[in-house]
Amino acid sequence: MAATVGADRLAWDAVTNDERLVRVRLDLAYQGTDFAGWAVQPGLRTVQGTLESGLATLLRGAAPRVTVAGRTDAGVHARGQVVHVDLTPAQWDALPGRSGRSSGDALVARLGGVLPSDVVVHRAGPAPAGFDARFSALHRRYTYRIADDVTLRDPLRRAWVLWHRRPLDVEAMGEAMAPLRGVRDFAAYCKPRPGATTIRELQEMRWHRPSEGVDAGLVVAHVRADAFCHNMVRALVGAAVAVGEGRRDVTWPAELLSARRRDAGAGVVPAHGLVLEEVIYPPDDALAERAGRVRALRMDEDVDDAPGGARVART
Repeated sequence: MAATVGADRLAWDAVTNDERLVRVRLDLAYQGTDFAGWAVQPGLRTVQGTLESGLATLLRGAAPRVTVAGRTDAGVHARGQVVHVDLTPAQWDALPGRSGRSSGDALVARLGGVLPSDVVVHRAGPAPAGFDARFSALHRRYTYRIADDVTLRDPLRRAWVLWHRRPLDVEAMGEAMAPLRGVRDFAAYCKPRPGATTIRELQEMRWHRPSEGVDAGLVVAHVRADAFCHNMVRALVGAAVAVGEGRRDVTWPAELLSARRRDAGAGVVPAHGLVLEEVIYPPDDALAERAGRVRALRMDEDVDDAPGGARVART
């Protein structure tokens, strides 16, 4: 499937090269368990390849390119992923058929009929002027869930909760992460990429143990930044866990940050506990300015949490 999508892209470029396109925003969710990450990879099942193949089926032609807000690695889930896709006016106008629905509602309904059950498009519609799913984003927010008590090991949620054998000190984990917030060089928490900066603005990194709701009793991390470099979220969580179980002092994550080099003690936690919860954008009248500014900074970088596949620029 992925290889076919890749081959069809040249055909899609030929179709759209001289036409004015309709940019469509898609909001989607997926369970990452059975995907080899977001990005198309030859011979592997990926979220991007699955979505583009579904669009190609509906459009009865070459697979359109989709641009994603943030790539995710194998096993990482998403509840609030955002992509954009450019369609020709004829394709957009033909989507409702005789249903009487809007083109956006028709696209959601028809994708529901061709996509597998582990990918769901919730909303679709024309994007505001200047919108770019990747470059217009202000920040991305992830969560990471851990069950550190055997009584919390629910087999029904094992695909998105890490089972941990030792009890964790949530207060110590929060204290340890507080000094890392702000604009910092996260080289110690990122897999190095030639030519890519590791400076990011970590806007939020907090831990709590909810007392009610579906996460009651779990240890939950909330992590928000303008963008993430490769493995950054999972490395930050790994450092916090080392503190929470008493293997490291609360000052260690900040000391590691200052050292600006990877440490074997900062383990990268498994991917399946990680969920992309939302992507936030500025007001419509600021989308184009944001996209232009970020594009100039990021085009030569490979920068999101845990990529899958070949090296491409991303935020």
